[in-house]
This record gives sequence, structure tokens and C-alpha cells, in this order.
Amino acid sequence: MAGTLLLGPVLFRDFELPGQITWGGKQRLAVHHLPGGRRVIDAMGRDDAAIVWSGTFSGADAGERARLLDLMRAEGAAWPLVWGRFLYTVVVQDFSVAYERANWMPYRIVCAVLRDEAEGLVEDAISLLQSVSADLTSAGAPMELTQDATRLGTPAYAAALAAVSTTATAANTSLATADAATSGDLDLASVGDVAGTLAQAAFALGYANRALSNLANAAS
Repeated sequence: MAGTLLLGPVLFRDFELPGQITWGGKQRLAVHHLPGGRRVIDAMGRDDAAIVWSGTFSGADAGERARLLDLMRAEGAAWPLVWGRFLYTVVVQDFSVAYERANWMPYRIVCAVLRDEAEGLVEDAISLLQSVSADLTSAGAPMELTQDATRLGTPAYAAALAAVSTTATAANTSLATADAATSGDLDLASVGDVAGTLAQAAFALGYANRALSNLANAAS
């Protein structure tokens, strides 16, 4: 897997990055069986499946990084989960590690979804404009957009795209910089400030990526 994967204060790297991430879910249905075999089905809403992946902690700080994930599992707190253009708020439901040696520890993690923060793409031009503007504000880069920002090839569209791309790049840089602060002896109390910084950058990245998706949708 290429790109960024962040869960709370943990920015995954090297062999920690999974080959794949499993996600999705079901639609909750109430199925009413009628005479003659007919059915009436009521859609009751989304039921997100757990998000699952695996990898290997490696290097001198493998044990410390694995221990931090296990502390997050024990705490039961909600954390931002970001990869690609996906942004969720999750709780670590299951975390298991196989200690093979001090610098090599395969792991598997299961995250229960609390919210899909980057849900949906907007197609209507007015709603799209409002959505991109709101996402830029949420990402910490507010920008006044005109209606032309939803039209491919216009200067306003190019300016909006540049602003969103710059915001995403800045968030990625912030994530990489803050990750170094999670080294050393870790517990949930000591990583609180770092987790806050990382969470802020993670949500900024998520909102910027959703804005990029919406702008690409406008161009299609």
C-alpha cells in the first residue's frame, strides 16, 4: 500500500503499512414476507463493517509502537483513521501482535467504525461549491470561492484545486513531522498533546482529500 495511513497518534510506516485494507459494510434491512412469496423491504440505514488490516512492526522501536496501539485498544477512545481519501472516526476493537523477535512483530488490527467523516460526493453545483468551501474551512484553509470554481478550465477552478492540493500537502508534512514525537517511552497520557496535533492534521487531510474528490467529480 502506498501513501499515508494514520490511526490517532500512530503514522504507519515501512512494513507496518498493509498490502490491503478491508472495509465496507451492509445495509440494515427489514424484510416483510407477504402471501404468495412477495416481499416488502425497508432500508433501515448503513451498517459499517469493521475496518481491518495487518502488517509488521519492525526496527528498534517496534515494541514501543506496538505497545502504543495496545494502549489505544485498552483505552477504548475514538480516534481519527485516515488513508487515501478515506476519513473515519473509529475505536480499536481488536489488536493482536505476534512477538517473533525484538525488532519484528507482525500485527493485526480491527477498528469499529463510529462515523464515516468523508461520506459522499456532491454532484449539484451549488452544493458542491458549499461543500468544497466548508471542507477548506474545516481543513484550516478557508477560501472564498465563486461559482466558476465548479467549472473545469476556469481560473477559479484552478485556484480552488491549488488551494486544496496545498492544504493536503501541508497536512501530510505535518503528519510526517509529528510522527517523530511519538518515539520513546509512551503511554496514553504522554502522547495526548501529540495525538491532538496528529488528529488535527489527519482531519485536515481528510477534508482536503474529500474536497479534491468533489472537485474531480465536478470535472468529470
